[in-house]
Amino acid sequence: MTQPATHRQPPVLAAAVLIPLAVVVLQALLVPLFAGPASHLAPRDLPVVVAGPPPVTAALAERLRAAEPGAFRVTAVPDEASADRALRNREAYAAFVPGADGVSLHTASAASPTVAALLTAAAQQLSQGAQVKTVDVVPTDPDDRLGAGFAAGFLPLAITGLLTGFLIAVVLRRRGPRLLGLAVFGVLAGLVGAAVLQYWLGVLPGTYLANAAAVGLVALAIAAAIAGLGVALGRAGLGLGAALVFLVGNALSGIPAAPELLPQPWGAVGQWLPIGSGGTLLRSVAYFDGARSAGPLWVLGAWAVVGVALVLVRRGGVPPQAAEPAVVADQPSPVPAQQVA
Repeated sequence: MTQPATHRQPPVLAAAVLIPLAVVVLQALLVPLFAGPASHLAPRDLPVVVAGPPPVTAALAERLRAAEPGAFRVTAVPDEASADRALRNREAYAAFVPGADGVSLHTASAASPTVAALLTAAAQQLSQGAQVKTVDVVPTDPDDRLGAGFAAGFLPLAITGLLTGFLIAVVLRRRGPRLLGLAVFGVLAGLVGAAVLQYWLGVLPGTYLANAAAVGLVALAIAAAIAGLGVALGRAGLGLGAALVFLVGNALSGIPAAPELLPQPWGAVGQWLPIGSGGTLLRSVAYFDGARSAGPLWVLGAWAVVGVALVLVRRGGVPPQAAEPAVVADQPSPVPAQQVA
């Protein structure tokens, strides 16, 4: 009787080692990508204003620069009203206003609660430990005083945008349905996302339709970018889109703190990606009546337009995985039955 041949499977054993090795290498890269910027938060050219007569503001600005070199970009304004107007226009994160009782600090915590806390500590240092009067000109929503709900709301938006773009590139094979899918997703994601944040969770103030338009544009930009790269480049494009838009975009968005607190140039780079620019846009629309929203609008619009253009490049989509014949190892070949004469 013929003995079955023993089949060795070195590729399988190699894969058993290489797969976890590759994942651990990826982990080693992702941990510093996320933890590195977060562990080095500090003011870097943070825009602030000082208010008052020129001799007073010049002296105060010099004290700020000397206390933390490179931390602040100081602009002088003539009075307190001008300082508050600069905060409402998103021209600065805070204002130092000298007075008879010392320096008072005017903040816009809606722009970043983390920055407001850091500047409060800086103002106390300038006052040599004395109590500093603080005025929050543009406060966060009462139900989200620390801004955690606002920041956390962007992660599901990024995930659903990534998933939608992936499915559109893989499942839909024609241009028309792809464009329809992106348009429907942008509208629904904006209306539902803003409703959840504003009316259900209560972490978003402002006008509902304006908030919905901002959320919808962010969702469309993410989904269009993923779908466009997937259609144009196949699986490699889907991987590139996920890494660039989701992983790098989340790590460098600056949403939990502020772009100016991240190591540079990474804070600026994050504002050229959909999640970072989307967070800036939604803050501007919800809290600041759209002030300083032109830049994020251009960035998100460019991602959406380029993504749609890539979707129109070719009619096909991501090719399905080719089926491979199943190989049964270590099984003897069937022996035909012997006929009895």
